[in-house]
Amino acid sequence: MIEKILLAVAGRGLCEEMFNMLMEIPIVQKASVTVLHVVPPQVTAEGMSAKLEEGGKILAEAVKSLKVDPGKITPRLKQGEPKDVVLQVGEEEQADLIIMGSRGLKRIESILENSVSQYVFQVSSRPMLLVKDEIYVRRIARVMVPMDKSISAKQSLTLALSFLRDIKNGQLYLVRVNADKQTESGQIITNPEQDPVLAPAIAEAKKQGVSYRCINATGKPGPEICRLVEESNIDLLILGSPDRRPSMAKNLPDLDRLLGSSLSDYVRVYANCPVLLTRTSD
Repeated sequence: MIEKILLAVAGRGLCEEMFNMLMEIPIVQKASVTVLHVVPPQVTAEGMSAKLEEGGKILAEAVKSLKVDPGKITPRLKQGEPKDVVLQVGEEEQADLIIMGSRGLKRIESILENSVSQYVFQVSSRPMLLVKDEIYVRRIARVMVPMDKSISAKQSLTLALSFLRDIKNGQLYLVRVNADKQTESGQIITNPEQDPVLAPAIAEAKKQGVSYRCINATGKPGPEICRLVEESNIDLLILGSPDRRPSMAKNLPDLDRLLGSSLSDYVRVYANCPVLLTRTSD
């Protein structure tokens, strides 16, 4: 259940658009939202004063654009290193979802350019909805969930169904990449609904009255999922992502993981729709 949302705004308006689209989903409409704008440190007091004034205007415009009861909005203008402040406020507010903009930088680029969204993605334990700068935010009707046997996939499915069951003409796209086309007896699977991973998800969709489509695909999961997102004109991709904080130092990013490869790393860069990353423990 999403009851508390942290909306980190930077003056571009995409995150606000994404929030408004979420607010059209009945189960999300009861949520409260903290709207955060962070002013980074400046060299001079005059510079800081000017940036705070500018930040106040950005925050006010963002609040004004939200289609929600003003009583549910908490605006916060803070000073500091943006990536650290977003993490801090996310914990303070016990946010069920963090919505952030993203430039879609690759891993090395994001480290070198001090990407806020990449840092929060790597360090936070909270679900995130990333909205890339160049994408077009649409009303949510087609939601894709890549499925496997993991707990994170089941959590993603549960969230997707909670969104779609009250959306008129909504459709769930269940995708399994690199699916084994044979059963244990060696029988070839020609119908995706007979797939042992997709079948339980299909049963749950039917139980909740959600229209669905199944896709069995082969290839590298990241590129294949992104291809299917574009081919199917998906409005929102929901993907499980582990709590990526290092076990020995929860307050520090793990450089090996920052440089490493993962499915969630890939899709956050290349998917041409907003990506909601749920969280599970490693």
